[in-house]
Amino acid sequence: MTENTAVPEPLTQVAEEAQEAEPSVQVTAEVKETAAPEQEELERLRSELEKAQAQAAEYLNGWQRAQAEFSNYRKRQEAERAQLIALANAGLLRKLLPVVDDFERAFATLPDGLNRLTWCEGILLIKHKLEAILESEGVKPIATEGQVFDPLYHEAITYEEVEGYEEGRIIGEVQRGYMLGERVLRPALVRVAKASVRPEAQAAASTEEGASGS
Repeated sequence: MTENTAVPEPLTQVAEEAQEAEPSVQVTAEVKETAAPEQEELERLRSELEKAQAQAAEYLNGWQRAQAEFSNYRKRQEAERAQLIALANAGLLRKLLPVVDDFERAFATLPDGLNRLTWCEGILLIKHKLEAILESEGVKPIATEGQVFDPLYHEAITYEEVEGYEEGRIIGEVQRGYMLGERVLRPALVRVAKASVRPEAQAAASTEEGASGS
């Protein structure tokens, strides 16, 4: 009697499913093998991109620094050029001031009646033109009348005891001073009041001088 070795139906089904699944497993493995190089290429490209971005940022910073340095250099050059021009103008304007002084002294001592003559009016017009040129260049006279002596703007010629003037007050102007913008082009020469010696102090000083002489 021959025995039939039949495979149970559940086992047959499992075997068939395994055979069907085997190709899909192979496909998955192939996909993984294909994806690995692509991932590496992606990482390499990402790394190169980061390096390129870092290098671009470095170049940009260098360009910005160079631009800022050039801008500062240009500003320094312009400032130095402006300063040289200002100094040159100041030197020229300072040389014109004695001419203005001569005009003022001449008209201060002009006899009465001559100022109406034609030639005198012409000279006065020249004086006014010269003053207008100085004013257009920013030259202005330094105030002295009724002012307190200021060594930044005034130069004392004498210190005098004058009744009605407190110590340090300007008595009179000997030579006019001028400003060029905020710069002193020439200080004003002035007479300055000093404190008067009181009679008691003067008597004490005389007594001390007499005692020392004896």
